[in-house]
Amino acid sequence: MRIHQLITAIITIAATAISAHADTTIIHCGHLIAIPGQPIQTKVSIIITDDTITAIKPGFINLPDTTIIDLSDSFVLPGLIDTHTHLTGQNLPAPERIRRRLQESDTHAAIDGVANAKKTILAGFTTVRNVGSPGTAALALRDRINQGVVPGPRMFVSGPSVTITGGHGDPTNSMSPALRPDLPDQLAPADGVAQARKAVRARVREGVDLIKITATGGVLSPTAAGVGQQFFDDELESIVEAARMMGRKVAAHAHGTDGINAALRAGVASIEHGTYLDDESIALFIEHGAYLVPTIHAGKFVEEKAKIDGYFPDAVQKKAAEVGPRIQASFARAYKAGVKIAFGTDVGVGAHGSNAEEFIYMNEAGMTPVDCLISATINAADLIGVSDQIGTLEPGKLADIIAVPTNPLDDIAVLLNIEFVMARGEVAKE
Repeated sequence: MRIHQLITAIITIAATAISAHADTTIIHCGHLIAIPGQPIQTKVSIIITDDTITAIKPGFINLPDTTIIDLSDSFVLPGLIDTHTHLTGQNLPAPERIRRRLQESDTHAAIDGVANAKKTILAGFTTVRNVGSPGTAALALRDRINQGVVPGPRMFVSGPSVTITGGHGDPTNSMSPALRPDLPDQLAPADGVAQARKAVRARVREGVDLIKITATGGVLSPTAAGVGQQFFDDELESIVEAARMMGRKVAAHAHGTDGINAALRAGVASIEHGTYLDDESIALFIEHGAYLVPTIHAGKFVEEKAKIDGYFPDAVQKKAAEVGPRIQASFARAYKAGVKIAFGTDVGVGAHGSNAEEFIYMNEAGMTPVDCLISATINAADLIGVSDQIGTLEPGKLADIIAVPTNPLDDIAVLLNIEFVMARGEVAKE
């Protein structure tokens, strides 16, 4: 009896301390996937103080002076993470893309970003890596979201991609010489080791969280340069070295086999797309511990749009028709071989807010529902470098929480139907 009384007293003291805080929220979870890959808990309470999870306790706890959120009929899980987005842009038919390029500015992109950020968080994605955006628009969006000025996911931003002259990501591609602007360091292409290092440092000066490079040609660049390697090996090595010295990871856009393998040998943290990976690529992924960010979502989008006459310029249409259909199979090969996968969609190519469609494509290619969840929580947080803050629901971690009506481990498609979103302890959707 004395032991029982002592336990009761301890719980009462803890409850009093919690209830005394004005900003305490308790979520009643019917089913809780706190750590994807571990057993589901039933009938538990998540206790949140300000923006942080302070406890997860059995039963539905009710305390005075707290906000109670009833998700007793739902499956609750960590906020999702998309490691490849472009919140300040949206792919459009060629005529409209050209018009915007000639008539609009980074200010328009920033305003578009506000709208797209809201769509993203309402879709259950509470964190994104934004890998490629004009000027400083995405940096400004990141900061205003962090300050609570506008709603949106936590953003980790690369700013403009580091590319070569005429390469995928060169903002002056196909532009008349009379219209080509003088570009600042953080936008200018980088040719040679010295310029490559300077490009990294210029972006760090602007405040980026990571470095994005275009190691190969890309589908949507309006050139007929293919999708093979574009940086020389020594340039790639200098970029990774400079980024590491400045405390940044490198994400490498790469389609062609030669560019994938060169970027992995140079030590990049992730390969985005990985369309033409081969056995050597897989061995290099595993050797270096790098992640593949598949972006099947974008592959499906460009494959479909390539069938529409005039949607893409001729140089883009051909690449889209060839590359788009290959990405899903390459992902399947990498996953089967044990390559680490971090969830990423390339939305901004496809529609913002449709991020969860990537789960469907990954599952179709053989990834289990639990591994799909792990890719968008634990793995994505690890790639970004914030596993101590997000990716699972545990005491001490930030309160990024979503809920769906049924078990996503039975049918991953339920993640298209997000019922509830909390980000940083604040309810974004209920």
